[in-house]
Amino acid sequence: MDDKLGKGLVVKGGTIKMSQKKRKSWGMITPLILAIILAFVIRIFVFEQIMVEGASMQPTLHSHEYALVNKLIYRIKKPQRFDVVVFHAEANANYIKRVIGLPGETIEYKQDVLYVNGKKVDEPFSNKDVTLTGLSTYNFKTKVPKGTVFVLGDNRRESHDSRNLGPIPIAQIVGRTDFVFWPLKDIKSLI
Repeated sequence: MDDKLGKGLVVKGGTIKMSQKKRKSWGMITPLILAIILAFVIRIFVFEQIMVEGASMQPTLHSHEYALVNKLIYRIKKPQRFDVVVFHAEANANYIKRVIGLPGETIEYKQDVLYVNGKKVDEPFSNKDVTLTGLSTYNFKTKVPKGTVFVLGDNRRESHDSRNLGPIPIAQIVGRTDFVFWPLKDIKSLI
């Protein structure tokens, strides 16, 4: 005896069979659902896209460029000097800056020169197009506390960074910015 149980399902001998049309529909929907779940997992745990706003990271990054942030990297290893990182700076704002000082190091700037633990360090990425000597927020000396990093923007005159915010707890770092992907003419790797 056959009974209809809704459109497309037929009970025969106690088993339920899906119509071929429903199987085909489900076969098309399943990969889409899996792709959405996979994209969600990747977005939450592995990579995130960000849009750069402002001039603080010029000449490395420009306003309205889009980049990928590797959110997994600092679960595997610690931040390194000169990594470009995204971190939680304020309740509703993430900032993008460059790691200059690591935990326990003494960072000093004087006359536009970076010193780490008393040794001069070259900064080929920083914006040397502007003269910064004499800026009270630029010449400084500080020791980076344990569990934090000291970050600066590459365009020091236009950057709100550790000079104002203080050292950034490593736990507040979202991830390392690895790759600029938009606009197409500006595609580049940052690692």
